[in-house]
Amino acid sequence: MKKTIHTREVSAHAGKTVTLQGFVHALRVQSKIIFLILRDVTGTIQVVIPESSHLFEHAKNLSLESVVRVAGLAKEEKNAPGGVEIHPDTLEVLSSSAPELPIPVVTLKGGDETESPTRFDFRWIDLRKPEKIKIFKIWTEFEKGFRKFWYENDFIQIYTPSFMSTPSESGADVFEVDYFDRKAYLAQSPQFYKQMAIASGFERVFMVGPVFRAEPSFTTRHLTEFTGWDFEVAYIDSHHDLMDLEERMIISGFQAVSHTFPEIALPIPTQPFPRIPMVEAKKILRRLRVISPEEHDLSPEEERALSVHVTKEMKHEFVFVTDYHKSMSAFYHMRHPDDPDRARRADLLFRGVEVTTLAQREHRPEILEKQAKEKGLKLEPLADYLNFFRYGCPPHGGAGIGPGRFIMSMLNLGNIREATFLPRDVKRLNP
Repeated sequence: MKKTIHTREVSAHAGKTVTLQGFVHALRVQSKIIFLILRDVTGTIQVVIPESSHLFEHAKNLSLESVVRVAGLAKEEKNAPGGVEIHPDTLEVLSSSAPELPIPVVTLKGGDETESPTRFDFRWIDLRKPEKIKIFKIWTEFEKGFRKFWYENDFIQIYTPSFMSTPSESGADVFEVDYFDRKAYLAQSPQFYKQMAIASGFERVFMVGPVFRAEPSFTTRHLTEFTGWDFEVAYIDSHHDLMDLEERMIISGFQAVSHTFPEIALPIPTQPFPRIPMVEAKKILRRLRVISPEEHDLSPEEERALSVHVTKEMKHEFVFVTDYHKSMSAFYHMRHPDDPDRARRADLLFRGVEVTTLAQREHRPEILEKQAKEKGLKLEPLADYLNFFRYGCPPHGGAGIGPGRFIMSMLNLGNIREATFLPRDVKRLNP
């Protein structure tokens, strides 16, 4: 591998010969000089090729998005973008691009971006745009912040199967697949296996992995496959312990993003985040004249209205909606002992979008069986899961987090597909 530097490092090497490689981002050919803008993952640099150079004819015939390697003098020039430019001695084409691009990488000033379906058909070219790559750089820093918290607080990373012998929920929204001589299901969540880790004595676990949802949804917030972050913690007293922990995770994530990308001016949230029981949230929404036919859940309109209210009245961009009705809670959610119609569950809203669901789990097998029957579930397919709790299991709870929704809301992208490397939805399986 040749010794090269990135474009962001060039200014530190002014006056020296450097080697760079990347894409031909722009090419301006004049009668006596050529200005080539080279782009790599860190930025762009101007390459200047005068008519007197032996590279002039070679450079003149380059196509946009060809991949090149350039070696030459890094020279300070106040009129150059970034104050430095390259005067090349060599220009090697590593890969030629077809002259006509299916979608542009550079949108002309005042022009409209290509329609999203077409962009996603050519996603690998769409992602070459610096603003698109930045989305995933920000995601990386956000995850670093979460991982920093997990590592510093004794969480153990686990890797769970995507194939399940029985659906983790009712089975209505799961992908069924042929598994040799029987049926299997793609995991809607690692829920069962996280709980097994707690029964195994791991105490604190986290995981990052794919989640599958066979929901025929066409919203800007839903995908059929997405990356989920999950954690599970033993020896909690209630779901409020989980909220306390997630608040600290989020703050760590936001701090990591803000440190690396100060230009996005990301406000760092403060603890505690507002917490509003569902019953109270519905009263607030009625006062705001935002009405939904669903008594025990929030519509997207209600989520947005409640978030606006919290931002205005409580000066916070986050709000936990807590204590959901049992009809809207999974059979494995623990109920309130003083109000058995309410579960120890909470959803976190960020700028009007649900980004987390968390709950204390029911770890007593006889109650789990009772609640499963209430949901109309058969116990036989749940036998392995129920066995996790028959030989001693600490009280525990955990959360499923949607990092794509976090990034979508953080960067005001408008659609979760923009925060997804290769989105999968009802209509899309390619590329």
